[in-house]
Amino acid sequence: MASYLPSDHVDEDDPLGEERRSTGRAPDGPDRLDQPRLGPVGWLRFLWRQLTSMRTALVLLLLLAIAAIPGSLVPQTSSDPNGVAQWRANDPDGARILDFFGLFSTFSSPWFSAIYLLLFVSLIGCVIPRAWHHAKAIASRPPRTPVRLDRLEGHTVRPFDGTAQDAVEAARALLRRRGYRVADHPSSVSAERGYLRETGNLVFHVALIGVLASVAVGGGYGYTGQRVIAEGYAFTNVLSGYDSFHPGRLFGDDLLAPFSVRLDSLDVAYEQQDWRSYGTPIDFTANVTVTELGQAPRQETLKVNHPLSIAGTQVYLLGNGYAPVLTIRDPDGRVVFSQPTLFRPMTPTLASLGVVKVPDGLAEQIGLQGFLYPTKILLDSGAFASSHPDLLAPLVTLEVYTGDLGLDDGRATNAYVLDTDSLTQIAGRQAATPTIELGLGDVAELPDGLGTIELTAIPRFVALDIHSDPAQGWVLGFVILAVAGLLLSLFIPRRRVWARATTGPDGEVQLEWAALARGEDPRLADAVAALAASVEPRGSG
Repeated sequence: MASYLPSDHVDEDDPLGEERRSTGRAPDGPDRLDQPRLGPVGWLRFLWRQLTSMRTALVLLLLLAIAAIPGSLVPQTSSDPNGVAQWRANDPDGARILDFFGLFSTFSSPWFSAIYLLLFVSLIGCVIPRAWHHAKAIASRPPRTPVRLDRLEGHTVRPFDGTAQDAVEAARALLRRRGYRVADHPSSVSAERGYLRETGNLVFHVALIGVLASVAVGGGYGYTGQRVIAEGYAFTNVLSGYDSFHPGRLFGDDLLAPFSVRLDSLDVAYEQQDWRSYGTPIDFTANVTVTELGQAPRQETLKVNHPLSIAGTQVYLLGNGYAPVLTIRDPDGRVVFSQPTLFRPMTPTLASLGVVKVPDGLAEQIGLQGFLYPTKILLDSGAFASSHPDLLAPLVTLEVYTGDLGLDDGRATNAYVLDTDSLTQIAGRQAATPTIELGLGDVAELPDGLGTIELTAIPRFVALDIHSDPAQGWVLGFVILAVAGLLLSLFIPRRRVWARATTGPDGEVQLEWAALARGEDPRLADAVAALAASVEPRGSG
């Protein structure tokens, strides 16, 4: 008698089977059972299937979201270099730890890139086989009518005044009008609809892959730079024109669009009515002149939440302040220094700190460390402060140092910091000469007969962030596509419906309906009832 049991089946009276059950392992000898072993190809296939499973893709997506958190909590070198520098100055030990893990450059760190690439590969591995199966499902006929429709959802039986063939024809015509794909059978009809649900699901995942690819392209070919411009001065979009510049890994100089931006004026409106917020800035408007290659200059306005788009490059207004023009002359009256100098705002009323370095033109190198008070007030302590951010009563105080400024040895130095450790103060709190105080248009003598200094003007400056992302439009398009696909996958039900015509012993024709849903479909029974009610018996009413 032929046996249909597997070759490794263990009978109750098999002594080897008893040993297996008692010891939990296979016995040695010719009857030993060995599990199949995975070779290198088998392990690769196993790892690939694990990587390309939807569960792995969801886990990687969650990990990517978690990995992006440090990028919002820690200042990034690409977007906030000043914040990174301040962090290093305030907490050197902590900064070394953050540097070790690459948290100052989170989105370009190796561990973030690894998660990103694994998610990219996982999604592609998920989408390709699903798209293939979906295409086969669309090309296939709806499944045959089950024998027992009464076991399915929404089972309904309605009488039909006509022949069984007429009933099947009526059901077929109704299902086609409702958008179902129909297959004919001898006494029944089967139909399907809702393939757009899976199509939307695939569109969503393809769009997600597109978003990841676009972000990668934009990050590789894009760039971000910062530049400070004083009123009356211009910025040209060349590499040497930036104060700080952070290119993508695939960036080339030829990707810089040829244009220039000149700051004509910065208009600031302050609160003047409500005394509780008096002096609070309420609006910033930068009036600029934009010149593109081969085009006539045009006037534009730049606001905090309204960036300029120039040749595919976005220009944002980030900050503002004052850049006093200090004119320094030698004892013979020749001008050795005269240009706007950025003073960094230190308080909400724009009391600002600035540094001026004059390495040439005088008998000695001099460095000046100054404070600007837009609206000066004298405190009880004898110190100055500013009571309003506008230039109502401006004052600049300067401490003067002489010595080697460290500009001749080729080392990079911070233009906004004056290292006074190796310098000698000749005017200020620790010198015989008091701190120099200058109002707008005032001239003062420098100590030791070095020359004179004049506060010529106090123009404003703006801090601009220039950002270029060539894939920005693609990201937006894929995001819209992803939302559309998600809506399709959420709101279109996947249904299979069957209708069978039967003839009873008394010759009465009945049309039997039933359906099956792919996933949760709480309205399935109502949908079947509506279909059944739409095929009315002929001659009724």
